[in-house]
Amino acid sequence: MARRNYHHGELRAALLDAAEALVRERGADGWSLREASARVGVSSSAAYHHFASRDALVRALRQRVLGELGERLSQEVGRTAGPEVGADHQRRLVAVGRTYVQWAVEDPSVARLAFGAGAPATGDPASGPASGPASDSTSDAATSPHPHDVLDAELDRLVEVGGLPAAARPGADFVVWAAVHGLATLLVDGLARLDDPRAVAREAERVVRAVLTGLTHEAVPSQGWPTPHSAHTERRTERGADK
Repeated sequence: MARRNYHHGELRAALLDAAEALVRERGADGWSLREASARVGVSSSAAYHHFASRDALVRALRQRVLGELGERLSQEVGRTAGPEVGADHQRRLVAVGRTYVQWAVEDPSVARLAFGAGAPATGDPASGPASGPASDSTSDAATSPHPHDVLDAELDRLVEVGGLPAAARPGADFVVWAAVHGLATLLVDGLARLDDPRAVAREAERVVRAVLTGLTHEAVPSQGWPTPHSAHTERRTERGADK
């Protein structure tokens, strides 16, 4: 193995790049820290200066992926921003859902990693269906913008412009996320098929608009709906309480 010298910080990024390439080739679990080290031309001992274990590398990669997804969602919302065309208050959230689904379909192996494949049980369902990044030095406090926060902000904005009743807002982020993530999972796992990327975008739009329309017209029971939470939303609440 040809040895390479890296400046401070460069090796960490190179190991993350190598891990991401291995995930695309073999999935979240089909490789080792030794293989990632070999990809970038360093010894395993050098890699251990940055990651105590393969799991630590996977957690850090998941956080980077989530940050990139959050940034992509924000950028798409930004491109959609501006005067409300025909009072279409839902279009920004449509952009969030469409981008989420398109990203998962375009990069399924990395999406599965972010959605919780091989993730610790203490992780964040907002980053995946049943798990996500563990709380460590790469916790989602450093993931900005977090995808869940982008979704929350757009739902809050929808309430502000009168596109969603305030009574429907509690827990609406999990309702929208469940629907959008469900479509993404069906497509990534091959349980549902669409003919081309344009069809994927249109179906994602239909799902988001259907959910928002349902939330707008739902009858909220007197005791209210359950309020789901995740590791991310709990940590966000804790950080807010500490301020």
